[in-house]
Amino acid sequence: MNGINRKWLYLFVLSLIWGSSFILIKKALLGLTPYQLGALRIIITGLFLFALGYRTIKTIKKSDWKWIVISGVFGSLIPSFFFAIAETQIDSAVVSVLNSLVPLNTILLGFAVFKLASTKRQMLGVIIGFLGTTILILKGADLNPGQNYLYAIFVILSTLMYAANVNIIKRYLQHVKPLTIATGNFVGIFIPAVIVLLCTDFFSERTLSHPNFKMSMVYVTILAFFGTAVAKILFNKLVQMSTPVFASSVTYIMPIVALMWGFIDGETFGWLQALASLIILFGVYLSHKKQPKINA
Repeated sequence: MNGINRKWLYLFVLSLIWGSSFILIKKALLGLTPYQLGALRIIITGLFLFALGYRTIKTIKKSDWKWIVISGVFGSLIPSFFFAIAETQIDSAVVSVLNSLVPLNTILLGFAVFKLASTKRQMLGVIIGFLGTTILILKGADLNPGQNYLYAIFVILSTLMYAANVNIIKRYLQHVKPLTIATGNFVGIFIPAVIVLLCTDFFSERTLSHPNFKMSMVYVTILAFFGTAVAKILFNKLVQMSTPVFASSVTYIMPIVALMWGFIDGETFGWLQALASLIILFGVYLSHKKQPKINA
């Protein structure tokens, strides 16, 4: 399989995994608090990655540890809590739509902070995708007027962190293997997550006897293994084999998957949302399409 097809395969698989993460968060919150969910997601993911990639930790250079820890904080630790907090007030599909701000922020941060160039076509693709995202947001707000959209700030802040993370990986960790980056990330954020969990009432009788506790643990385990551990490795690989903008374009397709899950879960999916989804896909295509070569 050539490089172009492999990039699109990674993008498709990540879209399915991360697009399904939002409904898993929604279900896990039925028996867990946002802080318990976020901490457990980090802890369970860390255990998976330590078992799989502990031998790679010794290959990390001392000079790389700073960026690996920062990558873990921005790419996993804080967003795990912020998304859970946001979904206590905002529908899971709408949260996934707001997450589509990542490519726009990736370009802006890449240009302003990391000095990474983006083409006019990539910019146009991001703008078109953002317009599709806006339609989805407005339609979601129209269908769900009772939701507290002030909690959207948690998602927006997370998109800024994701954008910083993808640029960090591309600029400073290009030479480090994806599994090594992922494992190193969780070496840096595992203890903070344990501390947060211990500060909650997770081990209390009230939590352990909650009628939804067992299923919530199933959901958060699935979320941790696929939505964080497996996806983290795939995403790091995608960033290294493509561009930051193309890799972050996974957040354009995720809302389509999340909206489908929402529809199955009883949420409304209108024709405007379907149209917006097509606009988003076109934005992804345009941001990835290569500039035609001009023969001298």
